[in-house]
Amino acid sequence: MNNINSKKQIKYPLRFKLFMVAAVIIVPMIILAVYQMAALHNYSTAYDAIVRRITSANNYNLNFKEEMDESMYKIVVESVTFDEIDENSDLINPYTLIEDAEENFTKLQEITSNRDSLDWIKRILLNLDTLKDRINEIRENLKETGNYEKNIEMLESDIYILTELFQEEIQYYIYYETQNLEAIRQSLDEQVAKVILTMIVALTSIIIASVLVNILVTDSITKPIRMLCSKTAMVAKGDFTTRTTCDNHDELAILSDRFNDMTIKLEQQVKSIKLEQENLRYMESKLLQTQINPHFLYNTLDTIIWLIEVEKSKEAIDIVVALSEFFRIVVSKGKDFITIREEEIHIKSYLQIQQSRYKDILTYEINIPEELYAYQILKLTLQPIIENSLYHGIKKQRAKGKITVTGDIKDDVIYFHVIDNGVGMDEEELNALRKEIELPGSKQSTGFGLANVNKRIKLIYGNDYGLSIQSKKGEGTDIMIKFPARLMENKGIEVGYE
Repeated sequence: MNNINSKKQIKYPLRFKLFMVAAVIIVPMIILAVYQMAALHNYSTAYDAIVRRITSANNYNLNFKEEMDESMYKIVVESVTFDEIDENSDLINPYTLIEDAEENFTKLQEITSNRDSLDWIKRILLNLDTLKDRINEIRENLKETGNYEKNIEMLESDIYILTELFQEEIQYYIYYETQNLEAIRQSLDEQVAKVILTMIVALTSIIIASVLVNILVTDSITKPIRMLCSKTAMVAKGDFTTRTTCDNHDELAILSDRFNDMTIKLEQQVKSIKLEQENLRYMESKLLQTQINPHFLYNTLDTIIWLIEVEKSKEAIDIVVALSEFFRIVVSKGKDFITIREEEIHIKSYLQIQQSRYKDILTYEINIPEELYAYQILKLTLQPIIENSLYHGIKKQRAKGKITVTGDIKDDVIYFHVIDNGVGMDEEELNALRKEIELPGSKQSTGFGLANVNKRIKLIYGNDYGLSIQSKKGEGTDIMIKFPARLMENKGIEVGYE
């Protein structure tokens, strides 16, 4: 690419092309303009008075409503006061706007002769008086508290409507003044007839020459630019493989080659960044999955030993089977995702083990519809949340409690709820927990905790998904898990626990 660029030379600079276009048009026009100046002098004089009036009125048509509406809005929302507005360089005092408008249209009233135009000027002045009255009312309201809604209503139903009406009245005034131009034009038709005849011949020649030159020159300029615009739009949408071509021997050809160089570098950089991000997400997700609480295993083994010692072999075997299924899914052949069916078996294993330890205080219920079984879920999503409900909800109340797990799908989004009727949290504790699970690097005391589950979901699916917590002191806690519904592409791991 660099070798090609080094061989290209600018033979026809854009400045030369634009000069040719200008010369074809401007030189004949200068000659024609000198002839026209004398003929148009009288014509312009006749129009001058009306044009000045139209221009004067049009200034307010363009600016008055916008400036008045903005200033009054800032005053009504108490961003600025009537006393402070003169010190604000971005706003204009509404009274100053009205006074200037009244002065201007009073002068126009004195020099306007058309009856219809005079009627509209009178309406404009009357409208300005009404507008001033409404502003005075708002000013009085602002002296008292509790009138915010009333002032907003007056702003929308009075001020905005009056300024809109003011703008329409100016347009009608301009319309009737414009009608006067037609009358003057008819009286000057005879004067310009000779000028028009001369111009026809000259302009015909100029138009033919300028059209031919413009077609050739502008096409050589605009065609590469349009192509660059199109290709730039494609790059903006993420297509870095697109390339542009230009056969001109001018600056646009070099710009085209520089664009191609840029897209090649961008394509390489984007690929590199994507690869780094994917590797980072994969490594961080793997790291979070490894944070399993070893105390659970120790306590479970202690429970098994105790059951054997008291000759409760069947219960010990059941726990061993449950523990086997629990860790089979934890390992899951290195997979990041498992089916919801497998996740259900995993939490059943966990709850069975914990119920054997806390049979006096723990009951549970799992209601997951079978239609969700084929969908995928991040491994180790529900178990840490259930663990949190057990240790921070049920166990702390020192009375029998229940953990309920439900699942649902709506609009291609899967929702799980882990609900306990434990001690719950007050508003301060709940807000603190909500903030904690959103902080990077936050740690929980049970398993790898709510923060890690929340972070894993957001890493994989984005910030629109994750955990949502509701709780009430003395009633319990409801933790909602939200993630997009995606069918499991590969077969899940083999599990035998039911």
